[in-house]
Amino acid sequence: MISDKQLSFGIIGLGTMGRNMLLNMADHEFAVAGYDKNTKQVQALYQEDLTGLTKGFSNITAFTQSFSGIRTIMLLVPAGKIVDAVLSELLPLLNKGDIIIDGGNSHFTDTERRYKDLEQKGFHFIGMGVSGGEEGARKGPSMMPGGDKKAYETIAPILRKIAAHVNAEPTVAFMGLGSAGHFVKMVHNGIEYAMMQLISETYELLKKGLQLHDDEIHNVFKNWNEGRLQSYLLEITTDIFAFKSTGESTLLLNDIKDEAKAKGTGKWTSQTAMDLTVPIPIIDIAVAFRDLSKYKSLRIETSKLYPNLKEVKYPGIAQEYLSHLEEAFYFSMVSAYSQGMHLLYQANITYKYELNLELIAKIWRGGCIIRAVFLKDIYAAYKKNPKLEHLFLDNSIKESLTKSIPAIRTIVSDAVQNGIAVPAFSASLSYFDGLRNDNMPANLIQAQRDYFGAHTYERIATEGIFHTDWLTQTNK
Repeated sequence: MISDKQLSFGIIGLGTMGRNMLLNMADHEFAVAGYDKNTKQVQALYQEDLTGLTKGFSNITAFTQSFSGIRTIMLLVPAGKIVDAVLSELLPLLNKGDIIIDGGNSHFTDTERRYKDLEQKGFHFIGMGVSGGEEGARKGPSMMPGGDKKAYETIAPILRKIAAHVNAEPTVAFMGLGSAGHFVKMVHNGIEYAMMQLISETYELLKKGLQLHDDEIHNVFKNWNEGRLQSYLLEITTDIFAFKSTGESTLLLNDIKDEAKAKGTGKWTSQTAMDLTVPIPIIDIAVAFRDLSKYKSLRIETSKLYPNLKEVKYPGIAQEYLSHLEEAFYFSMVSAYSQGMHLLYQANITYKYELNLELIAKIWRGGCIIRAVFLKDIYAAYKKNPKLEHLFLDNSIKESLTKSIPAIRTIVSDAVQNGIAVPAFSASLSYFDGLRNDNMPANLIQAQRDYFGAHTYERIATEGIFHTDWLTQTNK
């Protein structure tokens, strides 16, 4: 049994994530403590710990008094009001100079507020995004801390030990000032939404378009995950297409209702991007289609009124068509990551976070939900040019993306002809075509705005701000 004075780190909230993080730390020979009002969670910690280096509490006062010297306490509780409630209960029990970490999925604006408030009160505060789910927390997550850099340097030895490692390098690094850590995690989750939507659309194309059986779809995802599309999300998708409940002959997947839930981080990404006027359409549509999935009864009613008037029939042989689909998936994957990284680039200017996009790509290569082989290319692009505004401008990515253009056009066109919704594939293509358009039709929008609202416009060859009385043909 460890003594209280040996304790070096504490976590409030012993649910799946909190408990597994503590067990991860104990595995690396750190003496740690956990607190939860629910005594069953405390008991579970003791039952699962094989090291004897954890200590559990169901009394918060006893928990805070169990440390010697400067305390480091992480909150792993649901985002929102609960975080503020826990802080209100915790702060009177701490000393100035103690370190507080919010390791949940807090909105970055809440983190910014808490960072300033706790700094004024004499506490060190870190907002840290944690990705990797239950397995990551236990075996090595990717962590995105931001806020108090001095405090990060104090706790970095622990975080580096428990993080996932890629090429012997830990997938944790200081993201930047203020709420930078939670902002980066929010964008991470936005990319996650986009990738999950892309995979689900691919599933529908394989099933309804190419009319493949479940075992054939499993093989497609398995093969893709062994090449340049390799990613954690494709890995778990492959597993899902092989999972049958005990005694059942069909996939569990086929018994799951097609209504997707969400916790809000994707929505936050879209809302923030709109505030910053950064287009991220593939993430926006991923959020929108999760929402659409919830209207099950409405979708059933509508499907009866608007059935397909012809049989879904795809051209050519399925195996030949799969190469087009793989290329289209690659194209859309590049678009999803590029839009997320562009949002980080612009947010860095607005919020002055001092983000390092190369470093972000580096720590996303392992431990997190969006880890993928392609992140090596992103890391290489920013390593080569730290000031790169958009990934589409990188020559290496340009070469591979260009090769995939015919395929994405084929996939989107055939899906439209056959009445299969592919909003993420379509959004990635439209975004690309819009971004490479050096003369958009937005001049007409400006003319319309000036016509009905006198919102003014700028001219191509003449400096200044102009307004036209469109009914009398007079310019001002």
